[in-house]
Amino acid sequence: MAPTLYFAYGSNLWMHQMAQRCPTSAYLGSARLKGYRWIIYERGYANIVEINHKQTESGAYADEVWGLVFSLQPSDVRKLDINPDEKPKQVEMLVYINRRMTTPSKPKKEYIYRMNQGIKDALKEGMPLAYVDAVMRKFIPNVEDEEVAEVAKKQALVFEEE
Repeated sequence: MAPTLYFAYGSNLWMHQMAQRCPTSAYLGSARLKGYRWIIYERGYANIVEINHKQTESGAYADEVWGLVFSLQPSDVRKLDINPDEKPKQVEMLVYINRRMTTPSKPKKEYIYRMNQGIKDALKEGMPLAYVDAVMRKFIPNVEDEEVAEVAKKQALVFEEE
């Protein structure tokens, strides 16, 4: 079976977490998804929300989500490179979206830790700092709370809803 392309936009931006959860995953590159916006939803985790073009929110990143793309084998899908010289192209890939929970909210403390690890990795891979500052930092403070690190690392291995 052919690998599945997966668009990571939440804590799966953290390379360590992806390696733990999906050991056969291969990082391919960064990408952006137009027509969506990034939020933390009611349960305290990342989600992306399809934009109603009648909405009035504006800004440089108001209508797009940046993320990292991984190639997943079927065993990894069950557990859960755009070259700069090439023109962008549309491809089909797996993206997890919760269409029922779309109200912006506050993140869980352990999720802040995982997101900050993912943001560090995503910035190294080319995610624009301006995107992180304009979109993600509205929800994810740039703090390292070592008190929640152990819980976060356990969640990185096997996610359990709190």
